[in-house]
Amino acid sequence: MTNKLYDTSLSLLTDLYQVTMAYGYWKSGTAEKEAVFNLYFRKNPFGGGFTVACGLANAIGYVKHFGFTKKDLRYLRTLTGSDGQPLFEAPFLDYLAELKLTVDIDAIPEGTVVFPNEPLVRVRGPILQCQLLETPLLNLINFETLIATKAARLRLVAESDTLLEFGLRRAQGVDGGVTASRAAYIGGCDATSNVLAGKHYDIPVRGTHAHSWVMSFDSELEAFETYADVLPNNVTLLVDTYDTLQGVRNAIEAGHRLRERGYRLSGIRLDSGDLAYLSIEARKLLDAAGFTDTAIVASNDLDETIINSLKQQGAKITVWGVGTKLVTAYDQPALGGVYKLAAMRDADGSWDYKIKLSEQAIKTSTPGIQQVRRYRDERGFLADMIINESEPLPGNTVTMIDPLDFTKRRKFGPAQSFDELLVAVFRAGKVVYTQPDIHAVRARVQTQLASLHPSVRRFVNPHIYPVGLEKDLHDLKTELILKLRGTRDADYPKA
Repeated sequence: MTNKLYDTSLSLLTDLYQVTMAYGYWKSGTAEKEAVFNLYFRKNPFGGGFTVACGLANAIGYVKHFGFTKKDLRYLRTLTGSDGQPLFEAPFLDYLAELKLTVDIDAIPEGTVVFPNEPLVRVRGPILQCQLLETPLLNLINFETLIATKAARLRLVAESDTLLEFGLRRAQGVDGGVTASRAAYIGGCDATSNVLAGKHYDIPVRGTHAHSWVMSFDSELEAFETYADVLPNNVTLLVDTYDTLQGVRNAIEAGHRLRERGYRLSGIRLDSGDLAYLSIEARKLLDAAGFTDTAIVASNDLDETIINSLKQQGAKITVWGVGTKLVTAYDQPALGGVYKLAAMRDADGSWDYKIKLSEQAIKTSTPGIQQVRRYRDERGFLADMIINESEPLPGNTVTMIDPLDFTKRRKFGPAQSFDELLVAVFRAGKVVYTQPDIHAVRARVQTQLASLHPSVRRFVNPHIYPVGLEKDLHDLKTELILKLRGTRDADYPKA
């Protein structure tokens, strides 16, 4: 049976409560009230010091093609409440049938290093429309950002070695596999084994052969020689089917025949065992036979920690094939991004700033129409300050305050260079942003990482990159917290 999911509208790629809230806004007459939502995350993944923004291109595609089809609305008509009656009135579904997005969306470009509590995406427009975009934007941004960050960490530890993404067989479904390949390439992988992703996203594809190829012949040497005959310009041989070092010797023998025909043995692949020891011994055998330019490829549940350990052990591996632990973000399966209401426009045109309180300070949201200023000098990035765009900044010198420790403050004068990270992507529902190609986005990641202090890039106890609130925004947030807590305390039952 053919999977029809990708042959139709994706506007139902949402949680039911987004649709019920949209219905509530429509029913209560507030659907067109202007609102601002910010999409952000609270902690860097993998215990690291940075995150790589990714997923914007697919989010743009989703928003561009947003719309409820007749099939979508026919399905929504079948939904019922606890009394068995239709969940939505027919006029509301008629409203959805005609709905065209008119939102403004600003976002941080893909490939930018970002940090907790910074808005990656800001959505402004009718609250009903903003609400319907929450789940799909989180789905699209969260996953790709997570995988791109994992790949960037792998790239840091692999240094100049070739880094391949081999994860399709273990990925979380079709879309998980294809999307992970895209994000992994952006984060720093050089190629993917995923042919569909290669075609769809213009990613280089690489591959060798499996153990089944070797096992299908009477001998390993015959398997190698046949493979070399069939694909003489793409010969990397998997040598660990039976006995790894004997497999290397057989690969060398097949390699001599290749040379006689004017081709070269590109590489051998190790997929099990003590990769450090086996790569060292394999390198000795290859070099002694004159195959000094034959690469040693390693796979087998690799991640950045294992690659770092193998390098420290002197492994002679120069090509790393990373699969499961990359495409599934094995050690942290979700980024934890959130999408919070930050402001609503009153009838008089003024902004009513919104905040979500929590018993945990990290979960208290920040109000305002947020923008991120990244201060920098000739050495790289200095700090990020979140400002409220709807309010003028005081004077020439601005003060940044750590939201979790108000005693940590930093001043920036008018001569200090900065970039504003959020850029216009949609205006009144129309795309105004030119998305760079995937290769430019990938290059941006490396430029961005190079601008971070090494202490932020390290894996163990990374330095916390400074991110704070502009003083007036910090004061606004504090004022709202005190106001809401005062109301709560007044209603709290006395002992």
